Amino acid sequence: MSLVAGSYERFIWGFSLIPQNETLTLTPLFSYPSHLSLIKCLAVSASVVASGGADDTIHLYDLATAASLGSLHQHSATVTALAFYAPPSLPFPRNLLSADAEGSLSLFDADGFVHLKTLPRVHRRAVNDLALHPSGKLALSVGRDECLAMVNLVRGRRSFCCRLGKEASIVRYDSAGDRFFMAMEEKVTVHEAEDARLLLELDCQRKVLCATPAKNGLLYTGGEDRNITAWDINSGKVAYSIEGAHNARVKGIVVLTDSDAVAGGDDPYLVASASSDGVIRVWDVRMASTEKLNPVAECKTQSRLTCLAGSSLKLKRRQSGTTNSKGKDQTMED
Repeated sequence: MSLVAGSYERFIWGFSLIPQNETLTLTPLFSYPSHLSLIKCLAVSASVVASGGADDTIHLYDLATAASLGSLHQHSATVTALAFYAPPSLPFPRNLLSADAEGSLSLFDADGFVHLKTLPRVHRRAVNDLALHPSGKLALSVGRDECLAMVNLVRGRRSFCCRLGKEASIVRYDSAGDRFFMAMEEKVTVHEAEDARLLLELDCQRKVLCATPAKNGLLYTGGEDRNITAWDINSGKVAYSIEGAHNARVKGIVVLTDSDAVAGGDDPYLVASASSDGVIRVWDVRMASTEKLNPVAECKTQSRLTCLAGSSLKLKRRQSGTTNSKGKDQTMED
């Protein structure tokens, strides 16, 4: 399994989660100054990674070889959100969807990353986040214009838009696509996907900066309270919370084994988190409801992390360091 993190210092970091002597270790795979300015967002599917930055560019990488796959330059503003669509029958993604600070969305064919279509002005202001439906036919986006938009990706047009009355920073579908979640400051709302009907409101202590659903009916949130909270989205109650998970704001959460459908056997149930002070931690949450947890693995990147993504792909450690955009080995950056 692997993790990828982006930072204000324009570095992208890659790690492999490797069992060693009955413990887990976050082993560095690469670190690379991939953008000209801060990295805003990440997406991972199988071995493919995409990063979006304030330099209006999307960079692509192959996790298996720690090599650059090139860059995309369709956007003329900061790339604010990315999402892959990967059919369950394929071992690689089929499409990449991106959004920017001008309110536009772009769709790419992941085979060669050919630009298929740009949908301008889906929002009147910057897109804060987007979510792809598991079918790959629809996407939701939320923006600074305080709107929720639905995009028909088959027809390539916005099909629905409504005012929320408050700016949402996060939108996510659950794994089945039956419900979706939106985060607005310290509140998370749960909606029926078919008609956007409000089902639940989750009241968090502080502003929510990241949220990730799991297949077992839980939604993980993190943010300014420095905790990781697991919500039961059927009852709206807290299933458990990792208090003081970090010493700074939690900027990213990844449910590794569960969200990537590889749970089983002796694999522990793992949740990874990243904070703005550069620390990445991995948690085995099987006993989280009954005892105080300590991380099973930790790494300090010494950078201000902005985002985190993960994959179930099992990778071997590269002995020679990273590779640069021309495919040549590059020494690891500390």
